[in-house]
Amino acid sequence: MHRSNTAPATLVLLVLLSFTGCASLPKRSAASNRPFVFEKDTFVYPNGLVWEYFYDANGDWTTQRRHPKPKYYQHCYVVARSALQFYQNARFAPELPGADDTTYRKLVRRVVAVDPMHQLPESRKTVIPGYADLREFSQAREALLKEETGSALRCYVQRGNWRMIWPFPRSQQARIANELLAEIRANQPPVVHIARFPSLSINHAVLLFGAQETEKEILFTTYDPNNPVKPMILTYTRATRTFSLAPNNYFPGGKVNIYQIYRNLCY
Repeated sequence: MHRSNTAPATLVLLVLLSFTGCASLPKRSAASNRPFVFEKDTFVYPNGLVWEYFYDANGDWTTQRRHPKPKYYQHCYVVARSALQFYQNARFAPELPGADDTTYRKLVRRVVAVDPMHQLPESRKTVIPGYADLREFSQAREALLKEETGSALRCYVQRGNWRMIWPFPRSQQARIANELLAEIRANQPPVVHIARFPSLSINHAVLLFGAQETEKEILFTTYDPNNPVKPMILTYTRATRTFSLAPNNYFPGGKVNIYQIYRNLCY
């Protein structure tokens, strides 16, 4: 999701406001015994872009519809959330014989049915036979995973969407940066919503799995569902208490606001 082209602004606002009632739950209590590895724990396929983004002859950032339109698009929340769920609650077993599609569908449904807030103990994790990791599994069973991990509707009714319409004070962004850093260090990769409201020049979900600190910045290594080839860097600047992204193929670069999702009944 990137620009407000799929629904009138008033409808979007009503949907957002409908999710403002919530109650807090504790953070994830369990930590994984291994770090999230981009080359193993991500999907091989991308969340497609409906729009092409570029600078026009006047130097203005603009868009045009992509032709042909991708078959799989506006699933950034679904892809980021599902990657987290597989990391937390699935165990791949390449030594076991592979199964048929019917069996794999049941296994995928079992994995994505677990709330992202919860991490199961090793003994209760869903075993995926015949594959070494999610990367290999999604290469071989792409269509099946796209069908079973969830529809694009999940992006619009995600329970935390309402948050982006409210202010993002710098103190709040500083607190978020520290919370994200702590969760990454505990092998609890957070999924975050990146937004600029009301422009909606970016409205996107990514998963953070690494962090490098310097005196001036925190560089968060990020799994971007739009780009399964390599990680993206999300930068937090300490002096301004601001998150920013470098230019890419869907965002011209600059300041963004961040909040974590799938952490309680609010988000």
